[in-house]
Amino acid sequence: MARTEGDTWDLASSVGATATMVAAARAVAGREPEPLIDDPFAAPLVRAVGVEFFTKIVDGEITFDSGDDSGAARLMTDVMAVRTRFFDDFFADAMAAGPPQIRQAVILASGLDSRAYRLDWPAGTTVFEIDQPAVIEFKTGTLAALGATPTASLHTVAVDLREDWPAALKEAGFDTSAPTAWIAEGLLVYLPPEAQDRLFDAITALSAPGSRLATEYHPDAGASIGERTRALRDQWQGHGFGAGIPDVADLFHTGARTPPADYLAALGWQVSAEPRPDVFARYGREFRVTEELAALRDSMALTAVTPA
Repeated sequence: MARTEGDTWDLASSVGATATMVAAARAVAGREPEPLIDDPFAAPLVRAVGVEFFTKIVDGEITFDSGDDSGAARLMTDVMAVRTRFFDDFFADAMAAGPPQIRQAVILASGLDSRAYRLDWPAGTTVFEIDQPAVIEFKTGTLAALGATPTASLHTVAVDLREDWPAALKEAGFDTSAPTAWIAEGLLVYLPPEAQDRLFDAITALSAPGSRLATEYHPDAGASIGERTRALRDQWQGHGFGAGIPDVADLFHTGARTPPADYLAALGWQVSAEPRPDVFARYGREFRVTEELAALRDSMALTAVTPA
């Protein structure tokens, strides 16, 4: 189902279902012989959402390998492992950097992200999670029922990013005078081009000197991700993939958009960009793709800092 203005979702529908798919991939990645990540909450959260296909994945009834190391399923696991580790390390590095010291973090469109519960945050750190009200309510309630305790002071902000989220963030206790570490993981393709620009405008306005930001950019506006998902559908057709699960490509907003590195630089950020294959190599993984998914090589991992 294509996006509509003001559309909403939970973790079993529309954009929310993609967060559950990502969590399923993280759960699988954490079971590898030499895992890059450890997310003990991914599988329980996926099971709690209750989408049968994703539950089968985390329970090992459907594998991501399927005997094809270059296929879309294998790539999905590798991408999520490397991407998760990249953003994990970003937070660790941001908290260790300075001066000024950063003790405030914001996770935009947090979905089933469990970093507030699984990362080793320095004492005195406050983490803000922003997402749709139904998503925030489900995740916090499920983790509480599991007995999970945040490893930082956690403030949830139940607001749509298309609304006045900066005001909601400040009402939740965000300190505009303190440097902040921001992540926008797997988010930009779900925003219209102009909304992407407004997001960066708002982040810049809220960022004290010394703040840091990490995100990712797909020059083809996510078309290669859509192709990967269609390949997954073909590969897992007999396992129920697609039943109640949206076509990811229908959820993206296409159209020309300003490359984030250029836009952030114009706003005064000092930006570093790293191609996806280089990020893979840094973590000891080979980036292997089929010809149909070759455009994924052009995806960039971005980090930026405001001058202190």
